[in-house]
Amino acid sequence: MIVGIDGRSLARGQAGRGVAHYTASLVAALAEGFPADRWRAVVPGGAASAGEGVEVVAPRAPRRALFAAAALARRPRLDRMAAPCDVVWLPAPAPVALSPGARYVLTVHDLSFEERPGDYTRYERAWHRLGRLGALARGAARVMAVSQATRDAAVARWGVDPGRTSVVAPGVSRPARPPDVEAARARHGLPGRYLLWVGALEPRKAPDLMARAYARARAQGLDAALAVVGEGRERLDGEGVHRLGAIADRRELEALYAGALALVMPSRAEGHGLPPLEAAACGTPAVVTDLPALRETLGDAVLHVPVDDEAALAAALLHVAGDAGLRAALASAAGARVADRTWEAAARQAHDVIEEAAG
Repeated sequence: MIVGIDGRSLARGQAGRGVAHYTASLVAALAEGFPADRWRAVVPGGAASAGEGVEVVAPRAPRRALFAAAALARRPRLDRMAAPCDVVWLPAPAPVALSPGARYVLTVHDLSFEERPGDYTRYERAWHRLGRLGALARGAARVMAVSQATRDAAVARWGVDPGRTSVVAPGVSRPARPPDVEAARARHGLPGRYLLWVGALEPRKAPDLMARAYARARAQGLDAALAVVGEGRERLDGEGVHRLGAIADRRELEALYAGALALVMPSRAEGHGLPPLEAAACGTPAVVTDLPALRETLGDAVLHVPVDDEAALAAALLHVAGDAGLRAALASAAGARVADRTWEAAARQAHDVIEEAAG
């Protein structure tokens, strides 16, 4: 089987983004687990790292120009650029051109752009419209959703045939060796006690709520800093806040996870939510909002707070920072929940879906 892959998120400069990490990790696991198949990734400008066993097709056109043409003119066609291929895998909904009758698999991570369009810029909303994402999902031979919550949303909002959907949960990256926590703290000027935010600074992630709740908790006696990993157009500042920017180095991120008192993820919408799972793999508990996708992945192995509840979030920060026994219990329970979540297991499930789509 020859699989063409929309590899735009593998391009240089994309590392550190959620879809980029998902695509790179799953492509590498697929290529390693199924070397008899051919994996051909179309990556404008070339890939930062596609992994062994992955063929990279590098069109000369810049990434934005190439996919803008696909959105507007329905050319160039991805399956033609990846030719020869039996099936195409699209790791995320995005504007793309495909030949009539081309068989493809689409991964859907969330529908926040449909459910909360006001969280996105005018440019982003136009990009989503040009992508005709609902039609893209309905036309797929198979749809892979990263969670049952996302699968249900795609069926309800886009009218995707339930019989052509599968839930394929992403793997969870875990340290290959013990992270050097002290060195990471020193590099970023962090104190011994800190809470950690990992994610884009965008409205659906609620950085505004995080800033207010953190300031409120500090006023009530919280003695921990807040380390912020991520970039975006929203602000998350204040006394005690350390802005670290985007961190693409997985070893560095694992050290920050391992050294934190807890990960905090007060999102207003999530289709899956990898950071709490990655924190769990590093032995760190999490405080998250009570969303269906997060209930699905970690159940009661995290501290839940209601969506958009500043007082509850501040109280949870004080609680988790001040109770070592709670942190240990949550970390142990969460670690057990992610023990079998590997990229190899995700690749086996994804391969079944892709093979079925290829016929």
